[in-house]
Parts: sequence; structure tokens; C-alpha cells
Amino acid sequence: MKLGEPLPEQLKDAGERLDRAELEALQLERLRWTLRHAYDHVELYRRKFDAAGVHPDDCRTLADLARFPFTTKADLREGYPFGMFAVPMDQVRRVHASSGTTGRPTVVGYTEHDLDVWADVVARSIRAAGGRPGHKVHISYGYGLFTGGLGAHYGAERAGCTVIPASGGMTARQVQIIQDFRPEIIMVTPSYMLTLLDEFERQGVDPRSTSLRVGVFGAEPWTEEMRREIEERADLHAVDIYGLSEVMGPGVAQECVDTKDGLTVWEDHFLPEVVDPVTDALLPDGESGELVFTTLTKEALPVVRYRTRDLTRLLPGTARPAFRRIEKITGRCDDMVILRGVNLFPSQIEELVLRTPGLSPHFQLELTRQGRMDAMTVRVEARPDADAAVRAAAADDVRRAVKDGIGVTVGVEVVDPETLERSVGKLKRLRDLRRPQS
Repeated sequence: MKLGEPLPEQLKDAGERLDRAELEALQLERLRWTLRHAYDHVELYRRKFDAAGVHPDDCRTLADLARFPFTTKADLREGYPFGMFAVPMDQVRRVHASSGTTGRPTVVGYTEHDLDVWADVVARSIRAAGGRPGHKVHISYGYGLFTGGLGAHYGAERAGCTVIPASGGMTARQVQIIQDFRPEIIMVTPSYMLTLLDEFERQGVDPRSTSLRVGVFGAEPWTEEMRREIEERADLHAVDIYGLSEVMGPGVAQECVDTKDGLTVWEDHFLPEVVDPVTDALLPDGESGELVFTTLTKEALPVVRYRTRDLTRLLPGTARPAFRRIEKITGRCDDMVILRGVNLFPSQIEELVLRTPGLSPHFQLELTRQGRMDAMTVRVEARPDADAAVRAAAADDVRRAVKDGIGVTVGVEVVDPETLERSVGKLKRLRDLRRPQS
């Protein structure tokens, strides 16, 4: 079949073929099990439920979930390393962990059943992206404690694909492997995909001439402008995959290649909500807020109403009608910068940069303190063919667009190509260089 065509019914698994009523009945059954499992086996959940005056038996409908307390990253760090596990360690087959760059890492565990479910939902995601048995999948997510590499790896194998476990780094070698091994699919962060495209062009190879037909991009927010940039430069379908280690890893939700209209949430395993990030109030479908997940089938580390900090909204299903979608995530509550009273997200700057002639997608935001005021400079690389006049005009255009569209004044510095540090994993767009306040 051609890429971009809908997935035939016979290739969908049993979960994908549920209708909405069947799905909601299954969700309620699994939700009641999860709440009881967490309460009985995780001391923190028992304490939080009791403090909130709720008990697992109080959940009689899906709407009753809103009565239960949230789980946060701080809760998981409080239980470091294994205090949030709901099964004995001899039932845990694997552990992963976050980087811990902003504090204690969050540690997650998986039973054999959990690993099976994880492989199944990633395989489902790859099929939804256009992957089929026999396709070769080049995986450039990092392997190790980060969930991306191994999560994609076992899911691709479960989907019947041939895995090329390239991991991150050694960019020139990866470009050579892609040319020699001829994979149809690449799974990677969108920012590192841009780095690979730059390397193809540096070597004099047209990225549109490669065998790649689908890019499955995740692990960081990216915009529609970046999708267009990648698709035009690489001549492939660029689709989004979503996950986070605390909930499972990659494969919680997937954009379907035939619609490219947001991420279909695999709701038979992960129950989504959207809440107001300030008031904590549950929001109806269609309203934007913070994404919250409750796992429905996880044994080792169940999470109840986990606050992801990701900003999105819930939408009706399309390619999988029974499963709701989340809108493409382009920002996080904790990525927001308040600059002189104005709320600003890196994704807003990315959209403006990618619309501006003469500028590459590679940029960083630098926060500094000028006297008593915070200041921001957008440092962005010029495209190789941009002369001094084009660079100056581009800087003026971005400066004006930020002022007109976001409402704050920033500095813009257009630098030479290949000046800024390249990402081989999750990209750090923001550098905070402000002095500590006295």
C-alpha cells in the first residue's frame, strides 16, 4: 500500500476496533482496577486518597475520576528510587529514569506485562504512521535510561519491522548508514532530524533522494512550520508521536499519517483529561489546558491523574473514531517565560523564525538581566545563502513580528551557519543567563 493511505481494518488490533461505547466500558473496568491497585500497593497513593476523602470504591463512572487527587513529578521524586512501585522488585523486568537535570530523576519500572503493552502501543503507533511489516526503521532516539530508544526499538520489532538501532550522535555516520541501509522510516527528535538534514546537505547529498518516506518525531514540542520545513527538505511524511516516561514512554498517542490532524490517544491504555493549569478545574473537550493522564493497564508504576505540564486540548477522533485526539503540543507550562509581564513560549518564536526568509530553524533564546529588567535575545542562524542585507532584514522582521504578535520587545542576533550547538537528543531552546536576584 502507498504511504498516507488509511490503515486497513484487518491490520488494526482488537483495541483499535472498539467503538466508543465498548471503549468507555473497558476504560471504567480498567480504571477501577488501577485505583484499587495503586491504593493497595503504593503508600503515597493511599495517603493522598485518604487525605482527599476518596476511596477506589467511590469510582462508579468515568466522571468520578475528577474526585481523585493529582500526581506530580514531585510525588515521583519523593518516592525515589522505587517507592512508587506497586509490585515487588522481583516482578520488575526493567527500569528507566529521567535525566534528573532539574532535581532527582524520576524512576519508572515495568513488569513483563507492561513491556508487552508498551511494545503493542508503539507497534500500533508505527502502523498508524504508515509503517508495515518488512519496513526498516532507523532509530535515532537515545538508548539507555531514556525511554525513547528502547521503547521505539521493541515497538518496531513488534510491528514486524527491521530495526536499525543507530541511537544519537555520530551524525555523519548516521547519514552514511541511511544511504547504505535504505530505511523507509526514521524515529528521532525533530530537532535532530534538522541536524541530519544539514549533514546530508553538507555532504552534497539531496535529502529528498534518500529512501526515507516517514519520519516519526517526538520527545519535544514542534510546530506545523517545522513539519513543513522537514517535509519539503526530506520529501517524507512527518508525523508526531507522544509519550512520557512517567506514563509509559513513546506510544501514548500517535498522529495518523492519513490525517495528520493531531495525536490519537490510545485510550484503552491511557485515560486523558485536560485541566486548567492555574485553578485545577477539569475542562471540557475542546478547551485548552494542561494534559493529565491516568494509566489503565500498568502494573509496576500506575499513575493516577498525572500532570504532564504539556498544553493541549482534547478533540473528537478522526482516523480512529472511538479514540479522542490531542492537538499538537507546542508548549509546556514549565517552558513558559514571563518577560516583563508577557507570557511567551519558545514555540511561538519558532513559528516566526521559520516564516522568515534567510533564517534557518536553528535558534536559541537567551534570557539576561539588564539593570532591574529581564531581557531576551533571539540568536538564530542564517541560511548559507543569506547575505548581510538579507540577515539584517530578517532580524528586523523577527523583532517586529515578536513585538506585534506577542507584545514584547526582544533583541535578535543573526549568526553564521553552524554557530549554535546542535542537538543529539532533546533540544534546549532556552538559556537563562540572569544573575541570581539579591
